[in-house]
Amino acid sequence: MSLIWSAWNNGMHYQSGAGYGLKVPITDRDRYFNRNLKSVILELPVSGGFVEITLNTSKSSFWNETCHELISQEIGRWLRNSGLAPWPSRHPPKLAVEIKSEKRFRLLGAIR
Repeated sequence: MSLIWSAWNNGMHYQSGAGYGLKVPITDRDRYFNRNLKSVILELPVSGGFVEITLNTSKSSFWNETCHELISQEIGRWLRNSGLAPWPSRHPPKLAVEIKSEKRFRLLGAIR
């Protein structure tokens, strides 16, 4: 099963990838994320396979009603290197994400 998440940016499109992440819908967060876990692993596609990054889920902003983003410079670099960022204002790319386990997700790519 694929989930659909959106790319996220804090308004500053740094070439370093800082300020980027993935906006997880509240329904997905509440259904597929365990509050007792401090982090999850996200697999990002790279040529020849996937690279794993660890994302903090223990911060209160992930669990509130307004933010709920997984933030990482590595996500930002992947978005930029994939040509998905920066994007037009208010039109972030939609991304397909697969659940691998309770603590592991795989980003499959952009939905065109």
